[in-house]
Amino acid sequence: MHSPNAFVVSVDPAAPPPALWRAVYAIGNFDGVHRGHQAVLSRARDLARSLGVPSAALTFEPHPTDFFAGRPIVFRLTPFAQKSAEIAKLGLTGVVSLSFDGDLASLTAEGFVEEVLLSRLDPSALVVGADFHFGKGRSGSPQFLKTAGERYGFAVEIADKVQEGGDAISSSAIRRALERGDVEGAEHMLGRRYCVSGVVGGGQRLGRTLGVPTANVALEPTNRLAFGVYAVRAKLGERRLEGVASFGVRPTVDNGAPLLEVHLFDFNEDIYGRCLTVEIVSHIRPELKFDGLDALTQAMRADMDAAREILHTRG
Repeated sequence: MHSPNAFVVSVDPAAPPPALWRAVYAIGNFDGVHRGHQAVLSRARDLARSLGVPSAALTFEPHPTDFFAGRPIVFRLTPFAQKSAEIAKLGLTGVVSLSFDGDLASLTAEGFVEEVLLSRLDPSALVVGADFHFGKGRSGSPQFLKTAGERYGFAVEIADKVQEGGDAISSSAIRRALERGDVEGAEHMLGRRYCVSGVVGGGQRLGRTLGVPTANVALEPTNRLAFGVYAVRAKLGERRLEGVASFGVRPTVDNGAPLLEVHLFDFNEDIYGRCLTVEIVSHIRPELKFDGLDALTQAMRADMDAAREILHTRG
């Protein structure tokens, strides 16, 4: 039996999931679950409550842009597990993820309505953003969906874009902010701080040799966070920690593959193989090449002091 408080995750359902019977669905990629997405998702939740039915997000994996490119190219702000967790925080009943493959990509807009929405989900209502398009060649528009709903018996609401200073909040704008190291700007659009997660792996242990041990996390190759040094907060299991992190290729040492190296303050435990979630609080400086390890160590000490001050100020 489904617990009323359990968040439902359904992947490629062939028929309407019982726990999401006649649900109100918000549809979109929702990468980032930013403030604009939150408006769409929250409207679906509120409409569902008024109708006495469940609410859910309908999303797609992989990102359609990755599918058409034939490889991962999108700088993902929230991998599926993180995206689902953020949607759950908004109070929805669940999330349905459809595999974006050749069959789905070839469906016409009408085919998507009939074969996906009606046959596999049977919604009470849908909520979409004003720029939502679907179907082969992006031929389906919000107005097309609204007209189809009138024929097939489900309501459609079109949510306005959330704007800031005349510009719409978007996943693309957040990616651009992160690419230039503007993590505060990204935080404002996301409605929370940008964070990454990964398994702590081994490294050269150079940081330990220099007296600044680090937990090394390899991010996705498509992650384009600006190379540099950041004040961070981290979560290890249920423990909350603070620290400083460097993301880049280590030009003073080896110019290797991009790596996130996190020095956790007042912490010296072996955490290899454990998952570390790192919240990026503030950009301290760009990645630089120093004239030897002594100069690098001096800079690292200054970075630690700067990070402590930032974290103290930011609360």
